[in-house]
Amino acid sequence: MTTGTEAPPSPTIARKIINKLTSTGANKETPQATLISLHDGKTDMSAPTGTATRAHTKNGVFVGSIDQGTSSTRFMVFNENGDIAFQYQTEFEQIYPAAGWCEHDPVVIMDTVHLCMNEVAKLMKAEGFALTDIKAVGITNQRETTVVWDKTTGKPLHNAIVWLDGRTKDTVAQLVEKSPTKTSTYLQEKCGLPFSTYFSGVKLRWLLDNVKAVQDAHNDGRLAFGTVDSWLIYNLTGGVNGGRHVSDVTNASRTMFMNIHTLKWDTEILDFFGVKQSLLPEIVSSAEHYGNIVGGPLAGIPLAGCLGDQQAAVVGQRCFNPGEAKNTYGTGAFMLFNTGPKAVISTHGLLTTVAFKLGKDVAPVYALEGSVAIAGAAIKWLRDNLGMIKEASEINTLAGSVDTTAGVYFVPAFSGLFAPHWRDDARGCIVGLTQYTKKEHIARATLEAVCFQTKEVLDAMNADAGTDLALLKVDGGMTASDLGMQIQADLLGIAVERPQMRETTALGAALAAGLTVGVWKDLDHFTTAIAPDVFEPKIEAKDRDERYASWKKAVERSLNWV
Repeated sequence: MTTGTEAPPSPTIARKIINKLTSTGANKETPQATLISLHDGKTDMSAPTGTATRAHTKNGVFVGSIDQGTSSTRFMVFNENGDIAFQYQTEFEQIYPAAGWCEHDPVVIMDTVHLCMNEVAKLMKAEGFALTDIKAVGITNQRETTVVWDKTTGKPLHNAIVWLDGRTKDTVAQLVEKSPTKTSTYLQEKCGLPFSTYFSGVKLRWLLDNVKAVQDAHNDGRLAFGTVDSWLIYNLTGGVNGGRHVSDVTNASRTMFMNIHTLKWDTEILDFFGVKQSLLPEIVSSAEHYGNIVGGPLAGIPLAGCLGDQQAAVVGQRCFNPGEAKNTYGTGAFMLFNTGPKAVISTHGLLTTVAFKLGKDVAPVYALEGSVAIAGAAIKWLRDNLGMIKEASEINTLAGSVDTTAGVYFVPAFSGLFAPHWRDDARGCIVGLTQYTKKEHIARATLEAVCFQTKEVLDAMNADAGTDLALLKVDGGMTASDLGMQIQADLLGIAVERPQMRETTALGAALAAGLTVGVWKDLDHFTTAIAPDVFEPKIEAKDRDERYASWKKAVERSLNWV
């Protein structure tokens, strides 16, 4: 881990750290890396690793974006038009200490960030650009994933507990029992969230109850807590040697500790959880100067924007107006519906969250959110656990070779079900199998599972909003599948709109940083004349309703397993 003014690790050292197994007996996945230079805003994943395309000009103004996700880290550089100029991406290991548990090594996370920035810096220099052409860097990150470290040493006290980790089921039950209402929604009017294994505050409570090093640091006043954005900003601005301990308001809204209305840490909630406020980061806006990068080739460049990954996609998709919605398909799937300046508390199983706050003195914009735990992760499961495919993209060929699932339904509730069910007793199941079933049917059922879960969220969103959404904007890795997006339109019964530039999460963080330092003057700059791809539903309503009814039966089969 890099702290203070130490130089970031070299790529060789970082790769050694990335490939190191950090938890005895834990399973891990093999990381991979991709280096790309692009100047037309379109990712050519067939480009050879380490090669570059000559830029159109030697004079450029750029904004960088650190995109720290659940399974990979990347650094992207955008030009003034919001097009991708350079990027480097690397996967990192997933640590599974027990069934339903998932951890990341915070040191590895930090080193992958440095690795990606170092590689892009080398590529820019090779093409004749000065690194000072990068005017600011934004951060977007996997949300809810919980990091704890020692303030006096700057070192982690435990592996990060990942957002989809399900170990806190008993902690959730204890918190529900402790509440006066004996319900999971006891704090929802204040923080916008129910008690769930999903959120950071519950993960911190588990760490305090089960890890002595964390308990001791809490008692001694040495404990620092944060989501991944806090960990990154702390280290990038100096770590133990003066690094800032902050969290942007979108990430803070995922902890359960922040009052969704005041945007401040709530003392009553902290007392309920038994957590000291001194260990929490300072809450800041999504677009302001947090400090300059310390050490490495990008030293001195301002860190000036920060949003949780799903909120960053809202900005990147330009969902700036109330009533607009987007769905991001990554490890999970996350639909956010802009509700404007008002925090709307859901009555249909959705979450209330801050969508963005683009400046210290700018009013926040809120959203309703439906979170699906397993989306792209189901495809990775077919690849890594079952060996059904060698590359994630192969699922499209398999699924497209059959017209239906032949009655097969796959509910990927590996660690429970999130919105709108909020059932931590659910587990994954595949139902409707016959001797006729082939791997092609299971592949198609996997794509349909993501789309059915999205429909459940959309139905809840329509109920909360009191009006039906007519169009859904989409982004994320799975949207590269035309088949998947057509299935999504068919099952929703509305148009699905996919932008030509699909890296909207990283773009959102870059836009926030660029606004802060004046690369862009206002949100009006970000309109695009490039026509999106639009998928219209092609099946009859009767077919859609029958398949959805069968999906609901499959979901029922997944419940009450633990």
